[in-house]
Amino acid sequence: MDSSSPAWKALHEAFPCTIPIFAGFWFLAFAYGFYMYTLEFSFIYPTLMAMIIFGGSLEFVTVSMLLSPFAPWQALVVALTVQARHLFYGLSMLEKYKGTGWKKPFLIFWMCDETFALNYSSTIPYDVDRGWYYFWVSFLNYSYWVSGALLGGLLGTVIQFNAKGLSFVMTSMFLVIFMEQWLKEGKHYTALIGLVISLGALCLFGRDSFIIPAMAGMMLVLTIFRKPLEKAGGFL
Repeated sequence: MDSSSPAWKALHEAFPCTIPIFAGFWFLAFAYGFYMYTLEFSFIYPTLMAMIIFGGSLEFVTVSMLLSPFAPWQALVVALTVQARHLFYGLSMLEKYKGTGWKKPFLIFWMCDETFALNYSSTIPYDVDRGWYYFWVSFLNYSYWVSGALLGGLLGTVIQFNAKGLSFVMTSMFLVIFMEQWLKEGKHYTALIGLVISLGALCLFGRDSFIIPAMAGMMLVLTIFRKPLEKAGGFL
């Protein structure tokens, strides 16, 4: 790849931003691949599921469904419930992904929590192609997850691995992303709105069901008050 090409410049800018994702994804995806090995699944299963489903929590749930009686409608309902938050991600990224051309289907398919957090909050230099930047962030995160699941499935035969407590890695990573975004903002209206609505939804719906109501609430409030917030400097 030509070092002066837009794709290369975007890769050079995007890769450092994905390093925290790499650390978190490899731990969890490796644990996922190893977990499937302990249930006597071939490494092909976690690899293909990582490539096609690409939804961490849903992939773990899918393991139990594979071990249960065939119930396609139940699987559909569970998948929609677990991944419903992506509807809100998609709505939030409509404007940012506009004009990305052939890259757009890949950006949609590779969307995940971490990719959304990076692409939505990123401050892209003026001389870096926006579409290529989004593409590389999405592709790199996708490749981290798939390769981690592949390694976990392959190396499960030769190592012992205790995955207990590793889920906190992703929580820590999101805290770092949130703090970085907080420091970038001159004013913190959107961050405070997100915190207040999330805490309210947590109190009302409980920790197992608060994510979708919280995201719906944030989407509603930010849509209604977008213009006042933009005038006040509350959006990047």
